[in-house]
Amino acid sequence: MELRQLRCFVAVAEELHFGRAAERLLLGQPAVSQQVRRLERELRVELFDRSPRYVRLTPAGERFLPAARNVLAAEDAARALAADLAAPTVLRLGTVGGLGERLDDILDAYRRQAPTVRVELHSEPVRERLARLADGRLDAAFVRGAVPGGDELRYLPLWQDELVIALPAGHPLAEQPEVDLAELAGLPLLLTERRNHPTLVDLVTDACERAGFRPLFGPPHSTLQNTLAAIGAGAPMWTVVYAATARMTHARRIAFRPCRTPLALPMSLAVRRSAPPPRLLLEACRRTPAPAPDQAPAPTTAPAPAPTPTSDDQDS
Repeated sequence: MELRQLRCFVAVAEELHFGRAAERLLLGQPAVSQQVRRLERELRVELFDRSPRYVRLTPAGERFLPAARNVLAAEDAARALAADLAAPTVLRLGTVGGLGERLDDILDAYRRQAPTVRVELHSEPVRERLARLADGRLDAAFVRGAVPGGDELRYLPLWQDELVIALPAGHPLAEQPEVDLAELAGLPLLLTERRNHPTLVDLVTDACERAGFRPLFGPPHSTLQNTLAAIGAGAPMWTVVYAATARMTHARRIAFRPCRTPLALPMSLAVRRSAPPPRLLLEACRRTPAPAPDQAPAPTTAPAPAPTPTSDDQDS
């Protein structure tokens, strides 16, 4: 049994016409008929009912079709894997803030599959990141939230990035295991300016309005560190932080609490349409689970938060 016989059989089974199958395979019709006949002789069974008016699968052909497709799919996967293994020895990856330990786990999983590939990480605002990807200076890029249109790039879905509430550790709401957005209606909300991350700002604003109030925006700060310091040291205020960032942020005057109505932004891997996707990286992303929620830092009372990443952490 040969792969070309299976390809011919699957093409005829899907087209139910030897002529159209031959056109699809860029072969002559006699060659396709010959390959199918050889396969039938080898299997000792008729796979098609043939007549001048129609071609249709026999019961044996219907049973054999899924197995043939699986074999061809396995061949495609093997060829794709071989292409990945023969790919350049550098992978240039655009990253976003707020990935936390998940990025470490993804890179560990990728290196186990591609130990000879050196990974270069590049962090810049989303527009520049996508421009670098489109012109070939990046091989792939993480993108959070709604993705722009365009024909040059495609976006492969990965996971939902959870957001948690950050509020003063001494506030009564911090004593609850989770926070209802409606309970925050009287507190100023500190977020990055909308031009920096419209998807995030719109998500939080819409969620607040669904909870029955319009958020009262406080003055934005240039970094997440300054935002958390202001929340921990001043009048009661709140913000949202990616859960992965919260797990790695030791801001002792801050309590991180999940929202009773979950908030999340979709994460995608952007790649060029003109190039094969980095399958090993994609597999590492999709197979790497989020860190366990119980790794989040417990709030305590202490002088000030330790340094945390800057405003790009809230970028998409």
